[in-house]
Amino acid sequence: MLQGKHIVLGITGSIAAYKACMIVRLLVKQGAQVQVVITEAGKEFITPLTLSTLTQKPVISECFSRRDGTWHSHVDLGLWADAMLIAPATANTLAKMAHGVADNMLLTTYLSMKAPVLVAPAMDLDMYAHPATQANLQLLAQRGVHIIEPGTGFLASTLEGKGRMEEPEAIVRQLDEAITPAQPLKGRTVLITAGPTYEKLDPVRFIGNYSSGKMGLALAQTCARYGARVELVCGPIQQALPPTPGIRRTDVESAAQMYEACMRLFPGCDAGILCAAVADYTPSQVADDKIKREGDALVLRLNPTRDIAQAMGHIKKPTQRLVGFALETSHEMENACRKLEKKNLDFIVLNSLQDAGAGFRHDTNKITIVSRQEKKEFPLKEKSEVARDIVDQLVSILPA
Repeated sequence: MLQGKHIVLGITGSIAAYKACMIVRLLVKQGAQVQVVITEAGKEFITPLTLSTLTQKPVISECFSRRDGTWHSHVDLGLWADAMLIAPATANTLAKMAHGVADNMLLTTYLSMKAPVLVAPAMDLDMYAHPATQANLQLLAQRGVHIIEPGTGFLASTLEGKGRMEEPEAIVRQLDEAITPAQPLKGRTVLITAGPTYEKLDPVRFIGNYSSGKMGLALAQTCARYGARVELVCGPIQQALPPTPGIRRTDVESAAQMYEACMRLFPGCDAGILCAAVADYTPSQVADDKIKREGDALVLRLNPTRDIAQAMGHIKKPTQRLVGFALETSHEMENACRKLEKKNLDFIVLNSLQDAGAGFRHDTNKITIVSRQEKKEFPLKEKSEVARDIVDQLVSILPA
């Protein structure tokens, strides 16, 4: 499951740093990309040349590696990574992590990390058993850091006890388990719509909206990670979808094309998430040639498009679940509840343009999940996190 994953491997100043070579080899063998970030003390135990040769990437140890203005961005590393593994992790580094000290590249990367973080402590038995170290480990665990327990054995000090870093094979196995999500949608098929629709006026103009498709793509990727086979019906968007196993994409342009695709695909699906911003109206006539500017006003006649959510709600079987979206500017809850009933949805995701950072073209969203039983409000989050909240709600209502 590590195929294609991006792993930041942090190495600190411990004799156990030699084991990092085997960790890199195991990760690369499984298809992962590895970026090493090493402390100055770590370079006393293992050379960047060795690590760079194994990873086929330059090793990062400083924020500023040259005098020409170039620098390494810890923020970019935090966004790039699927996981960060610090192995070995010394008592000094663990203490700084626990208390937010950012005095080297490894620690600034940790503080910017959005992906799961794992640490494999390595130190002498007295340092590991010290109340300060144990308190730091407990604090990190409470914040969600995965602690890979050290083993008991012969230590570099010639003493024997607990503090020996876990073996590379076990570390990689725990890393795999930590970043590979449970697959509650395995064996299920989910239809997802994303993006806007364009309704043509003439060969060069259209009626559209500001939808970027980011929320729909995040939902598709989350469902795929949860094990689902995803039928993604996508309007015209600019954002590329990273190669993701389990997603089959159908590109459409107009509301009519999206309607036809959804009605064809939905009968074979276990659930549908209708995230696309579908046009409510379409021009009654499409000009064959570009409409020229003539006179003071252009009068357009628009006809209503077919309501995709309502049509799918009408044909929905008892075993299927259907999720809609409501982007409102006023009377938000009232309008959302009306849509929930009218379209026979199982729940609706409400977001308002009145909320800063929510709605079209943002990387964040603020939602309320509205069902007949309850209303769940969520704070402003990255759309990838919002997608997990929505999919978790869907999982909770799927029939066995």
